[in-house]
Amino acid sequence: MPEMPPAAHSTANLANWCVLQLRLFFIALQFFTRLPIPRWVGFESDWLHHASRYFPLVGIVVAAITSALYALAAWLWPQTIAVLLSTVAGIYLTGAFHEDGFADVCDGFGGGSTPERVLEIMKDSRIGAYGAIGIALLLALKWCALSHLPVHAVIVALFIAHPMSRLFAAALIWRLDYVRAEGKSKPLAQNMSTAEFLIAAATASLPLLAAGLAGWLSWYAILAGMAGAAAAAVWLGKIFLRRIGGYTGDCLGAVQQVAEVAFYLGVLACMRSGTL
Repeated sequence: MPEMPPAAHSTANLANWCVLQLRLFFIALQFFTRLPIPRWVGFESDWLHHASRYFPLVGIVVAAITSALYALAAWLWPQTIAVLLSTVAGIYLTGAFHEDGFADVCDGFGGGSTPERVLEIMKDSRIGAYGAIGIALLLALKWCALSHLPVHAVIVALFIAHPMSRLFAAALIWRLDYVRAEGKSKPLAQNMSTAEFLIAAATASLPLLAAGLAGWLSWYAILAGMAGAAAAAVWLGKIFLRRIGGYTGDCLGAVQQVAEVAFYLGVLACMRSGTL
């Protein structure tokens, strides 16, 4: 059998690499949302180990759906109703995956005094007082912040905050250790190389750069939001490292939720100061 020419071999390798990346994205989409994926994608356990690179891209998909619903609702109803419907859509779309993680972190870190007890509480499927109060306040803060932004700023903020907050969550996978022996997020959280994190960062940066270069949102507002989100993620990461020595899947959800809200608050602060 004649050997494949070098050019054809390179083309075949590139095609295979592109198909693999598409599969990894769909695996991440299936893991983090309720959205169906094509049957041809298939599944191999090793794919899940490397799908975290597309965590921010999943955020762009979530942002596209929630912002589209928000835009339609804002045309029909008042701003507050539109923001609430968009938030509900995001929660349904992701199966409250990240919100549940945030609530578990509130319960675990609020009620546990030792690393073992913190992990035990977070593993409990029941929600406690810390979790219920925490998630209620977080969702209220998200609703209030977005309700006070102009319509166009809400749409842009959604497109930046969703992928960026997921990038900050992915940073935990990249830099910290997964501390559970087993867990739903363990296959996704085991390996993330620097190259994979850079892919995630590049993906998350696309909406941010588009918004800034097109003038849809001022660079001051973008940087303020990013600063708030980064500070929140670093703060939580230090707490996780000090209290349990690393992170769990619930910690990823908590970082995503808090960083997202922190971004909205940073953008809102710029609007109040006249630099939106």
